[in-house]
Amino acid sequence: MLEPVNCGARRIAGGTVDGTPGPWRPTVPRETHLLLKHGDIRTCDDLGWGSNYTFRVDLGYGDEVGRAVYKPRRGERPLWDFPDGTLYRREYGAFLVSQALGWPFIPPTVVRVGPHGVGSLQLFIDSVPPRSMRELLDCGEFDLARVAAFDFLTNNADRKAGHLLRDPAGKLWSIDHGLCFNVVPKVRTVLLDYCGEQVPEEILSDLDGFRSNAPIVEGLTAALRPLIDDEELAAFMRRLDWILERKVYPALDPYRSVPWPPF
Repeated sequence: MLEPVNCGARRIAGGTVDGTPGPWRPTVPRETHLLLKHGDIRTCDDLGWGSNYTFRVDLGYGDEVGRAVYKPRRGERPLWDFPDGTLYRREYGAFLVSQALGWPFIPPTVVRVGPHGVGSLQLFIDSVPPRSMRELLDCGEFDLARVAAFDFLTNNADRKAGHLLRDPAGKLWSIDHGLCFNVVPKVRTVLLDYCGEQVPEEILSDLDGFRSNAPIVEGLTAALRPLIDDEELAAFMRRLDWILERKVYPALDPYRSVPWPPF
């Protein structure tokens, strides 16, 4: 059981909606960012699932209230293939990448101190994961194709179907990105139908638009440097160039590249 640490929500009177360096900023409603980054954490309940400690928290900031998922650094289980205590930073890094690409399917995420120390805090999405592969495919082919491209770019080692959520308005959301950005190819995914296939032109256009926009590339790079190491950042850019050059999804081993359990 994690013991809480003393912390307080720091309030601000103004400023930008995010503390990332450089000219580029994620596009998050100011009220949402202030609630996540500086809101008072009023409850903190262990969700009781997953390999690492994960908590559901209720937040309040002025008249704003909401709910988020809190993953503290101290609750991360050590892994042999990822540096200790870095998964919460990778969660935030994946959010930044989705924003920079113009693919805002990861809920607003921040890094802050909570009851159990520093960690990631992500807006809670009121939804249910798909219960079968048929339900997953009903999410929409283009939405899933975009997620598959994102997972290759970020080298996501844990794409389960249960990490894709559909909210009441029909929007697809993607969660659980702590196992991203490794230098060694580690993509594990249930979206194997895309392996070896052509990347849709609209997705390639989005990626090319990002790659050719120097201010956004520089801004994302500056934002990622405190979160992942230089080799991981360079590998991310190499994967981007690879997919733009070949215009296909990589072929994966169906016996080794499927996470367990898939849901």
